Amino acid sequence: MGKLTVLALRIVIALVLAGSLFVQVWMVPLLSIDMEEAGAPTGPRIALLAIVVLGIVCVQVTAVCVWRLLTMVRKGTVFSHGAFRYVDVIFGAIAVASLLMFGIAVLLAPGEVAPGVVLLICGASLMIAGVALIVLVLRTLLAQAVARDAEAKHLRSELDEVI
Repeated sequence: MGKLTVLALRIVIALVLAGSLFVQVWMVPLLSIDMEEAGAPTGPRIALLAIVVLGIVCVQVTAVCVWRLLTMVRKGTVFSHGAFRYVDVIFGAIAVASLLMFGIAVLLAPGEVAPGVVLLICGASLMIAGVALIVLVLRTLLAQAVARDAEAKHLRSELDEVI
């Protein structure tokens, strides 16, 4: 991966982290005030705000793990067992985000929200789960690459002994 690509991705990740922090600190309290003024019941309001905050945390965790993987790419150590930890955390964060999205649908279903909107949110939850499965497939590819790299190192050492 080129240096320019890594730099561009790091800039995007930094913007995502800054934006998500802004939303957590500034926008979520404003959303809470708006929901309270609109007369939303306390229980569902707190549950929805908790889901929003936890969803943002999922994005932040994923961004930090991708940043760490980029560091490993730059150092040339991404095809090692250390990368699995970050990929596993990314998979977990995306899976949790899918469940949180489904939780929003559950919260909105008994209310005055149109059933089509609830169905769209369920569809978004399913798509997020699909992204988690894609990350799981990529983890399998990483495992194969690590195994091939270890095998190549072993064969090189044997060849060096012969020569």
